[in-house]
Amino acid sequence: MYYFIVNPNAHGGRGEKIWRKLERQIIRSGIRYEAYQTEEPGDARRIAAALTADMQEPATIVAVGGDGTVNEVLNGLAISERLTFGYIPTGYGNDLARGLKLSGKPGKCLKRILNPAEICRVDYGILSYEDEEPVYSRFMVSSGIGFDAAVCHRLLDKNGRGGLRQIPGRGRYVLAGLKQLVTAKASRGYLILDGVQRIEFNHIYFVSVHNHGSEGGGFLFAPRAVCDDGELELCVAHTASKLRLFPVLFDAYRGHLGRRRGVHFYRCKEAVIHVDQPMPVHADGENCFCQEEVRVRCVKKKLRMILQ
Repeated sequence: MYYFIVNPNAHGGRGEKIWRKLERQIIRSGIRYEAYQTEEPGDARRIAAALTADMQEPATIVAVGGDGTVNEVLNGLAISERLTFGYIPTGYGNDLARGLKLSGKPGKCLKRILNPAEICRVDYGILSYEDEEPVYSRFMVSSGIGFDAAVCHRLLDKNGRGGLRQIPGRGRYVLAGLKQLVTAKASRGYLILDGVQRIEFNHIYFVSVHNHGSEGGGFLFAPRAVCDDGELELCVAHTASKLRLFPVLFDAYRGHLGRRRGVHFYRCKEAVIHVDQPMPVHADGENCFCQEEVRVRCVKKKLRMILQ
């Protein structure tokens, strides 16, 4: 049985048109399926939770939308051996599709899902922090604290994004990033990697944590990230001069981020990230508010997913 969780508002509202074409293709295939369209944030998570809460037979859950839709579905799933996950990218950024090397054509992705050559096992991450009680959020692509999360918050803010909604692809992230740089501030902080290695920094602008290499529609912050090795890659941007962020972000935009002064990369199974002043936090671009300390860890090859 196939269950499709569809975000009709993905890609500025194009998601609904794309889904209508896909559904015609599904009907022609003759498979058993049910489709659920989201109406507001949180719907995809609630639908995924309801579909998998008491799963008795094997089923395939397919997210149709952007990385945010995938994040909601992932956080709702009761992951088990009966569950197979599929993804048809129809959003703006599509960093997960980029990392998994999926086709940019929804129709081709659907054909792959209906006739899979192989079911693979992939990692996902878990971000946790303390609020009134512990909060846990899964992420497929990336999480982070600081500047990159602040950009995500700006894009999610209906009152602050203005015309950003109308700008396609990475342009939205570039413009939001330039605006955010004006007010960006660094903080003292430290990392604890795998519970043993402590690394301190005086001027942290952001720590980006990756299961896949890019975020923000193709900004490559983790060149060595692999989605099935049981490790996360961390990119730390720390510099006393905000101006040094520009070449770092430009390199990431071009997809050639390497060793630069003020940029360090680390690989680990889990990490504690602490900053002295609260900074914005995100998980797959979703708002996790401002925190002083977060924990991240990788769950290795737990999710069965159709990739080819």
